[in-house]
Amino acid sequence: PIKAQVAPRPIGVLLGLQGTINPFITHKAFQEIKDKPLADKVKAMRDPAFRARILEESAEREKAHPLARGIMAFDRMFPLGDPPNYEPPKESSIAAMAARSNRTAPEIAYDLLLEDEGRAFLFSPFANYANFNLDHIGEMIAHKDCVMGLGDGGAHVGIISDASFITYLITHWGRDRAKGKFEIPFLVKRQTADTARAVGLNDRGIVAPGMKADLNIIDIDKLAVEAPTMAYDLPAGGKRLLQGAKGYDATIVSGQVIYRNGKHTGALPGKLVRGPQPAPVA
Repeated sequence: PIKAQVAPRPIGVLLGLQGTINPFITHKAFQEIKDKPLADKVKAMRDPAFRARILEESAEREKAHPLARGIMAFDRMFPLGDPPNYEPPKESSIAAMAARSNRTAPEIAYDLLLEDEGRAFLFSPFANYANFNLDHIGEMIAHKDCVMGLGDGGAHVGIISDASFITYLITHWGRDRAKGKFEIPFLVKRQTADTARAVGLNDRGIVAPGMKADLNIIDIDKLAVEAPTMAYDLPAGGKRLLQGAKGYDATIVSGQVIYRNGKHTGALPGKLVRGPQPAPVA
């Protein structure tokens, strides 16, 4: 049967001074510093004269590349925060903040980018957030013909971090959301048994004799999504977004503990999976 894949939170890009893009990436003034180390960017952007130059260029954003125009939609751009907020209300958008203050939206975005010594991110959702809430995602999570999925595995490592999807599904939809929550066992089934069946991996997804012993042992009270960080560990010093999580006491693959309290144990029992897998013989 055909299933629709559903992400548990908005799909969007992270905008920051460390990332690939930010609201000022096409501005001539920013182009002068875009390849400098982060500390040098922050120093330059804290200079009042430089700040004035960039903000004066904001009026020309309509001439920018279509991608840049899209991320300049300040009514759909939010401070990500720490811990990150993936269901921000409309009134927390940068445009709404500007409407309540004596600063323009570009001024607010500029200042937010400089927080945490330039490590702060803005979040610009472009899908799954038409109504400024996740109510519709809850409907899809509950639908029998939907399956959890859609995480980007690495094509846009400087602007997107979807690694938190699984943790967010449990914490937000099972514990923290004010309304429309689900029972945690249901969410675990949606992420494990249901996804395994959808792709024909019939040897895993439930805890039962003969099934593949892949387990996460979690502390539900401590489970949390951490703020994204930028690492520079790809070839030639290339960058990629990383996003950790707290509350995983242990991760077990094929019966071996590979992570303990967030630290890798050195065990590497995983193997390449080639196509559908049959259920174990009783």
